[in-house]
Amino acid sequence: QVQLVESGGGLVQAGGSLRLSCAASGRTFSSFSMGWFRQAPGKERDFVAAISKSGASTYYSTYYADSVKGRFTISRDNAKNTVYLQMNSLKPEDTAVYYCAHTSRLVITTQRGGYDYWGQGTQVTVSS
Repeated sequence: QVQLVESGGGLVQAGGSLRLSCAASGRTFSSFSMGWFRQAPGKERDFVAAISKSGASTYYSTYYADSVKGRFTISRDNAKNTVYLQMNSLKPEDTAVYYCAHTSRLVITTQRGGYDYWGQGTQVTVSS
Protein backbone atom coordinates (compact mmCIF):
# COMPACT_ATOMS: atom_id res chain seq x y z
CA GLN A 1 0.00 0.00 0.00
CA VAL A 2 1.05 3.54 -0.77
CA GLN A 3 -0.32 6.64 0.87
CA LEU A 4 -0.08 9.97 -0.91
CA VAL A 5 -0.95 13.33 0.63
CA GLU A 6 -0.95 16.50 -1.47
CA SER A 7 -0.64 20.02 -0.16
CA GLY A 8 0.08 23.51 -1.42
CA GLY A 9 -3.04 24.29 -3.40
CA GLY A 10 -4.89 27.56 -3.09
CA LEU A 11 -6.16 30.69 -4.81
CA VAL A 12 -3.75 32.70 -6.92
CA GLN A 13 -4.03 35.44 -9.52
CA ALA A 14 -3.19 34.81 -13.14
CA GLY A 15 0.55 35.04 -13.67
CA GLY A 16 1.28 33.89 -10.14
CA SER A 17 2.98 30.77 -8.83
CA LEU A 18 2.24 27.86 -6.54
CA ARG A 19 4.24 24.83 -5.46
CA LEU A 20 2.39 21.61 -4.79
CA SER A 21 3.87 18.90 -2.61
CA CYS A 22 3.03 15.22 -2.37
CA ALA A 23 4.29 13.24 0.61
CA ALA A 24 4.47 9.49 0.06
CA SER A 25 4.65 6.60 2.48
CA GLY A 26 4.33 2.85 2.42
CA ARG A 27 6.94 1.89 -0.16
CA THR A 28 10.50 2.65 -1.12
CA PHE A 29 9.77 6.03 -2.66
CA SER A 30 12.87 6.27 -4.83
CA SER A 31 12.04 3.01 -6.62
CA PHE A 32 8.93 4.29 -8.37
CA SER A 33 7.99 6.90 -10.91
CA MET A 34 5.49 9.55 -9.85
CA GLY A 35 3.05 11.76 -11.67
CA TRP A 36 0.70 14.70 -11.37
CA PHE A 37 -2.74 14.86 -12.93
CA ARG A 38 -5.52 17.42 -12.79
CA GLN A 39 -9.26 17.42 -13.14
CA ALA A 40 -11.38 20.46 -13.88
CA PRO A 41 -15.14 20.44 -13.18
CA GLY A 42 -16.99 18.35 -15.72
CA LYS A 43 -13.80 17.15 -17.39
CA GLU A 44 -11.66 14.05 -17.30
CA ARG A 45 -8.56 13.68 -15.19
CA ASP A 46 -5.65 14.69 -17.42
CA PHE A 47 -1.93 14.10 -17.27
CA VAL A 48 0.20 17.07 -16.20
CA ALA A 49 3.72 15.83 -15.46
CA ALA A 50 5.72 12.74 -14.51
CA ILE A 51 9.18 12.00 -13.16
CA SER A 52 11.10 8.75 -13.35
CA LYS A 53 12.33 6.64 -10.46
CA SER A 54 15.87 6.88 -9.18
CA GLY A 55 18.56 5.28 -11.30
CA ALA A 56 22.30 4.87 -11.21
CA SER A 57 22.74 8.62 -11.58
CA THR A 58 20.91 11.60 -10.17
CA TYR A 59 19.37 12.32 -13.56
CA TYR A 60 15.60 11.93 -13.75
CA SER A 61 13.49 11.74 -16.86
CA THR A 62 10.55 14.11 -16.87
CA TYR A 63 7.52 14.47 -19.10
CA TYR A 64 4.99 17.28 -19.38
CA ALA A 65 1.67 17.90 -21.01
CA ASP A 66 2.02 20.40 -23.84
CA SER A 67 -0.25 22.81 -22.03
CA VAL A 68 2.19 23.20 -19.11
CA LYS A 69 5.59 22.88 -20.79
CA GLY A 70 7.87 25.74 -19.89
CA ARG A 71 5.64 26.78 -16.98
CA PHE A 72 5.53 23.75 -14.67
CA THR A 73 8.44 21.78 -13.22
CA ILE A 74 8.21 18.39 -11.52
CA SER A 75 10.91 17.34 -9.10
CA ARG A 76 11.46 14.87 -6.29
CA ASP A 77 13.35 14.67 -3.01
CA ASN A 78 13.86 11.01 -2.16
CA ALA A 79 15.24 11.84 1.28
CA LYS A 80 11.88 13.43 2.12
CA ASN A 81 9.73 10.96 0.15
CA THR A 82 8.19 13.93 -1.59
CA VAL A 83 7.44 14.94 -5.15
CA TYR A 84 6.82 18.56 -6.09
CA LEU A 85 5.09 20.47 -8.84
CA GLN A 86 6.29 24.03 -9.25
CA MET A 87 3.70 25.98 -11.23
CA ASN A 88 4.63 29.37 -12.67
CA SER A 89 2.81 31.79 -14.97
CA LEU A 90 -0.48 30.30 -13.93
CA LYS A 91 -3.53 30.79 -16.12
CA PRO A 92 -7.26 30.56 -15.32
CA GLU A 93 -7.41 27.38 -17.40
CA ASP A 94 -5.02 25.75 -14.91
CA THR A 95 -7.84 25.78 -12.36
CA ALA A 96 -8.49 22.20 -11.27
CA VAL A 97 -8.05 19.66 -8.53
CA TYR A 98 -4.49 18.39 -8.75
CA TYR A 99 -3.71 14.78 -7.91
CA CYS A 100 -0.43 13.10 -7.12
CA ALA A 101 -0.10 9.53 -8.38
CA HIS A 102 2.24 6.55 -8.02
CA THR A 103 2.96 3.93 -10.66
CA SER A 104 4.32 0.45 -10.08
CA ARG A 105 5.32 0.15 -13.73
CA LEU A 106 9.01 -0.18 -14.50
CA VAL A 107 8.92 2.68 -16.98
CA ILE A 108 7.55 6.18 -16.67
CA THR A 109 4.06 6.63 -18.09
CA THR A 110 1.74 9.48 -18.98
CA GLN A 111 -1.35 7.26 -19.02
CA ARG A 112 -3.84 7.61 -16.19
CA GLY A 113 -4.46 3.86 -16.18
CA GLY A 114 -0.80 3.23 -15.49
CA TYR A 115 -1.02 4.69 -12.00
CA ASP A 116 -2.18 2.54 -9.13
CA TYR A 117 -2.25 4.85 -6.12
CA TRP A 118 -3.68 8.35 -5.89
CA GLY A 119 -3.79 11.16 -3.39
CA GLN A 120 -6.95 12.91 -2.31
CA GLY A 121 -6.24 15.97 -4.45
CA THR A 122 -5.62 19.64 -3.76
CA GLN A 123 -7.59 22.49 -5.28
CA VAL A 124 -5.83 25.11 -7.40
CA THR A 125 -7.86 28.13 -8.43
CA VAL A 126 -6.43 30.79 -10.72
CA SER A 127 -8.38 34.03 -10.95
CA SER A 128 -8.23 36.30 -13.98
